[in-house]
Amino acid sequence: MMKLSKAILPNIKTYPGLVLPDKQVFDLPEKILQFGTGVLLRGLPDFIFNEANNQGLFNGRIVVVKSTGNGSTDHFVEQDGLYTVCVRGIQDGVKVSQDHVVATISRVLSAMNEWDEVLQCAANPHMQLIISNTTEVGIALVKENIHADPPLSFPGKLLSFLYHRYKFFNADPDKGMVIVPTELIPFNGDRLLSILLELAHFNNLESAFLDWLENSNCFCNSLVDRIVPGKLNDQEQKEVEKKLDCTDELMIKSEIYSLWAIQSSSSKVKELFSFASENSAVIICDDIEKYRELKLRLLNGSHTFTCAVAFLAGFDLVRIAMQNEDFKQFIEHLMYGEMIPAITSDTISTEEATKFANNTLDRYRNVFIDHHWLSITAQFSYKMNLRNSFIIENYIRRFNSAPTLMAFGMASFLLFMRCKQADDGKFYGNLNGNRYFITDDNAPYFSKIWEQNNTKEIVDKVLSNENLFEWGSDIAEIFKPEVVDWLDILLSKGVEHAIQIVNSKNVKSA
Repeated sequence: MMKLSKAILPNIKTYPGLVLPDKQVFDLPEKILQFGTGVLLRGLPDFIFNEANNQGLFNGRIVVVKSTGNGSTDHFVEQDGLYTVCVRGIQDGVKVSQDHVVATISRVLSAMNEWDEVLQCAANPHMQLIISNTTEVGIALVKENIHADPPLSFPGKLLSFLYHRYKFFNADPDKGMVIVPTELIPFNGDRLLSILLELAHFNNLESAFLDWLENSNCFCNSLVDRIVPGKLNDQEQKEVEKKLDCTDELMIKSEIYSLWAIQSSSSKVKELFSFASENSAVIICDDIEKYRELKLRLLNGSHTFTCAVAFLAGFDLVRIAMQNEDFKQFIEHLMYGEMIPAITSDTISTEEATKFANNTLDRYRNVFIDHHWLSITAQFSYKMNLRNSFIIENYIRRFNSAPTLMAFGMASFLLFMRCKQADDGKFYGNLNGNRYFITDDNAPYFSKIWEQNNTKEIVDKVLSNENLFEWGSDIAEIFKPEVVDWLDILLSKGVEHAIQIVNSKNVKSA
């Protein structure tokens, strides 16, 4: 079979679920500079712009900058930047299977070998937007010469590009860019701007440029959410390629759910993303913290409350656990009965939280994604505090009682963290005679706690440890007895039976 390319697009026969690009998109101007070739960018923002182009709403293409020296850009060149996103998931309880041929990328430039060409893009009057995903460590200050060929860091490259644009257009305020980093750190746009300003001072750039940088460009905080596992397995890949009648070395899989929340009140930003009114995945608003809170509590938090329960009950994958009626009932009661009542506020309504929870449960049920529970337990103690200590405290203060299902999740966490150090120096738990590796900086602490104490003492010491949990001592005292009871039940009855018990208690109290 031939490779996917612009030349063979007319020969691809349509089939249900296939979405092909309009041939006119190849004539659209380059409007976006993108730092990063990773699957999240290709599966979320690039996918979103592709949809907008197909609707005639954005009308622009992307120049991608490959910042690292690893790998090559050959496949992008050979396939004219085309690639397939295989969208697989559950929406409103219905399986969705779609194959989108994405045509937003016009070319991919290597920062190491084609930096001059990257800088030439600064002179393009059509350029309006810069997006990035250079991982969380990418947005960091490196004090360096931004006139290097190329600068080492992403902020260095970005500042070099913006400085060239400032010079070429003689400080024209209308030629400022919209910059939307998608790295998963809070206030990513604000942080990036502060780094650029400091780096500009380090390079002794003129004050007029600093004014232009800060006042003519829009740096937007953003939040992205979509599971994009990347390559399909060999069988899935061959099945899609057979339907397309061509090979695709850049093909990736994604779930159906997607969110790109962008914080801005600028008319320039709203005009650039005017297609957001036609795409519910894109949200432009003055404050995105509501969406960050929903994701942190209901998605990440529910993962953390339930991963030990599921793993210790013998479930390897999230989707497999969701097929078990007892576990499904537990997680639904947890989210709707305890978590949502604990997070609603002046900014988050019950309706909004319920809608988010519905989407989250659909994502958990996705039969096309292999998400391992054990991988979710990485740095378990840190995640339990970051994601869930607030919600536990909030529930107790609102209702003056311990949340039963959260206590069960906490007890399961403590049981999961029962571990011993092996000859290799690492710490392992034991599940039915099979050991599992515990990836947690606090594993030595939990090993010692379990070795020297009974269950009541374990709960007392862990929940009172201010280095582990950030809540008031009064909250800990209310929460402890419930956690002790569930830890004893888990140890005496086993996890599977304990899930049934907690479900029955919840039904009786409902």
